[in-house]
Amino acid sequence: MRGGGGNGRPERRRRRNSTSPLKDRTETTSSKLSSSSSSKLSSSSSATTLIDVDDSNAVLFDYYTNPNPRSFPHSVKQKCWEKADKVKGRDPDRWRRDPLGNLIFRKLVGCPGCLCHDYDHIVPYSKGGKSTLENCQVLQARVNRSKGNRTDISKSDLIQKSSYCRVSGRDMDLLELSAFGNVQHGQDTGGCRIQ
Repeated sequence: MRGGGGNGRPERRRRRNSTSPLKDRTETTSSKLSSSSSSKLSSSSSATTLIDVDDSNAVLFDYYTNPNPRSFPHSVKQKCWEKADKVKGRDPDRWRRDPLGNLIFRKLVGCPGCLCHDYDHIVPYSKGGKSTLENCQVLQARVNRSKGNRTDISKSDLIQKSSYCRVSGRDMDLLELSAFGNVQHGQDTGGCRIQ
């Protein structure tokens, strides 16, 4: 008997199936990556960065192959959020209005709900629009999906595509509490403050 933990049973070993797709895929991917990454890394080491995918694989990502990425960089998204209209009485880091007047919540990105938003290319990327601050707007996600890559759509048509929902101050407080663990109001709340 091999150590059975003192219970009198022999220890069983699990056998890995040698035809497992996961095992086969990992071996092929890691061998391809190691051969291609070593040749690219030696040719242009100053323009490349290694990003670890998991313990055994690394993917080589070259920032200079695409100087105009399809998605906006984080710094542009930050400034784009700050560019959007503020909501009176609410923390501007959490709540804004898109150009159509739709209320949007910072933590809800890319989902189909009425408070969700996307970072939209004003001039679509597919039509030569750059991923810059000047070409960025925060737009309700449903409106952005309806807009697609069209430039000839009017503001009134986009308003009709908006997902309308009525959100009270209490609803906004509950969303903030669940997402951030606290509620913060903006500087222009007015009224009395209890000390």
